[in-house]
Amino acid sequence: MITKQDKNKARVRRHLRVRKRITGTAERPRLNVFRSSKHIYAQLIDDVAGVTLVSASTLDKELSEGITNGANVESARKVGELVAKRAKDKGHASVVFDRGGYLYHGRIQALADAAREAGLEF
Repeated sequence: MITKQDKNKARVRRHLRVRKRITGTAERPRLNVFRSSKHIYAQLIDDVAGVTLVSASTLDKELSEGITNGANVESARKVGELVAKRAKDKGHASVVFDRGGYLYHGRIQALADAAREAGLEF
């Protein structure tokens, strides 16, 4: 029987494999995505300096009023649009996408597509 802990261990292993190859810089930060059972989080990270440049999640006050469920595709789209808007405001147009070990499907894909449509290039 596959447990939730086994699935998360596999996701973490996949994420570490991906992280060996991609890093964010000041010119092209890493767009990292974390998905929980109730919310979704996205942040732009400069790995060289070790700082988070921009973040957005379904817990943000801008989004929490219009979202009834933070764990669906529609809320992921809104988070993607918000993180792209904040990144553009800070002057970041090009990013490296880090799906966090999750499959590129559903909420992760919706967030990435919304960020692309809002002007981020990756």
